[in-house]
Amino acid sequence: MRMALFGLLVGLVFAAGCEKQTAVIPAEGKAAAPAHGDTILMGTIGDASTLLPVLAADSASGDINGLVYNGLVRYDKDLKMEGELAESWEISPDNLTFTFHLRKGVTWHDGAPFTSADVLFTYHLYIDPKTPTAYSERYKQVDTAEAPDPHTFRVTYKKPLATALISWGFSIHPKHLLDGKDITTSPLGQAPIGTGPYKFVEWLRGEKIVLEANPNYFEGEPYIKRVVYRIIPDPSTMFLELQAGGLDYMGLTPLQYGRQTQTPEFERQFRKYRYPAFAYTYLGYNMRRPYFQDKRVRQALSYAIDKQEIIDGVLLGLGQEATGPFKPGTWPHNPDVVRYGYDPAKAKALLAEAGWKDSDGDGILDKDGEPFRFTIATNQGNDQRTKSGEIIQRRLREVGIDVKLRGIEWASFLKEFINPGNFDATIMGWTIPIDPDGYDVWHSSKTKPGELNFINFKNAEVDQLLESGRRTFDQEERRRIYFRIQEIMAEEQPYTFLFVPDALPVVAARFRGVEPAPGGIMHNFIKWYVPASEQKYAR
Repeated sequence: MRMALFGLLVGLVFAAGCEKQTAVIPAEGKAAAPAHGDTILMGTIGDASTLLPVLAADSASGDINGLVYNGLVRYDKDLKMEGELAESWEISPDNLTFTFHLRKGVTWHDGAPFTSADVLFTYHLYIDPKTPTAYSERYKQVDTAEAPDPHTFRVTYKKPLATALISWGFSIHPKHLLDGKDITTSPLGQAPIGTGPYKFVEWLRGEKIVLEANPNYFEGEPYIKRVVYRIIPDPSTMFLELQAGGLDYMGLTPLQYGRQTQTPEFERQFRKYRYPAFAYTYLGYNMRRPYFQDKRVRQALSYAIDKQEIIDGVLLGLGQEATGPFKPGTWPHNPDVVRYGYDPAKAKALLAEAGWKDSDGDGILDKDGEPFRFTIATNQGNDQRTKSGEIIQRRLREVGIDVKLRGIEWASFLKEFINPGNFDATIMGWTIPIDPDGYDVWHSSKTKPGELNFINFKNAEVDQLLESGRRTFDQEERRRIYFRIQEIMAEEQPYTFLFVPDALPVVAARFRGVEPAPGGIMHNFIKWYVPASEQKYAR
């Protein structure tokens, strides 16, 4: 299974087709033999957009695809590299040639054999200019790719690429089903066929996605028979469903974690987990908009926002301040960048310096006859982002900026607003990759519709540093490069980096084998099980 670094998103839809049975949940830690069977009902606040990984850029799709597909390599529970579809690999002394030796006997869910031809096809799929993917850049660095025999895949790079090995953790696509087809209209976008631990069963949009254990999975059949993702953008309703037994897994809100899950009954039925997420939440400014093209304005907005107020009021202290795009405490994170403490007086001074003054006395700053008004867009159902927006709205009003908030359903949010750049500002979040290469998010060449630099940030020095950072394998040199990138980000403030939240997953107590680790709790999902006497759902 491709390892998930955080808990899945949260949501609601009833799992049809399951016959309910009585479950007896013993005290935590009681030994019970692993057994196949049962269903886990997972929450997700947003529906998937597509189940073809090459086209997917959202976490809801990624969660499903991570169970249906495999890559050649992956991170293990301790965030070290290990093989997945590749049994082993060799890297040439000059770090330019990677030779992967693939597992034998692996089959696609339709029974066709997996071979190196699938890997080569997937590589060509990612670099094909007709493929609308946000992830092509690393694969365009390859000079040659070949499949000399069915179980060997070899790539040679033009220049060293620090993320070369982990880049082959991308999902391998089935050549026999996609070759020669229009990838954007393939039925696999709605009904995927992979090599992974779970097979696709059903997708009712806006309601649920159902997966079933793959009995022929090369790492062994998963113990949990069925996985049902239930979809609703309302964490409160979802929590009620969890308490009523309609969900087995969700990500708790800080309020739920800290104040609504302390009863003996809840602690008997569920297990809570807490760890710093590999993620951050930010307020991003669309630099195509004239308001945000002056860095003094962006700096002023950051000074006007009280991050600690958001952490205390929204996260209830279950998180920490973000100062850049890397997780605090990790090797690329620069702890010494300029920080934007809450300072409304400084915010007003910077705005005045940039020409924004209240010339008509209505309490709203204006410039050249235009009032400073803009809209912050975010996705519906994410309580943290909505409440953060409300606090930001209030604080910006205090320095003379009129902000409106708009919540949009997730799929529409991406398709109609984020991907085409049709927004003023947005509250969103990024997962933080283990490797710090942020080329796809920050490089000025990645600003086309559907690409990840949708705020249109452009900085020549950052471009050069990003290119250098991906070319060296020396960690100290890379640290120097990414420290400098963070210094520039702190000065430019393309985002107001808000917070790094704690991940707060909760799992029904009948599920055993959950193993917290640096990589989160999902790294060994195929080993989770429910003892036979406690299984709640039967086919």
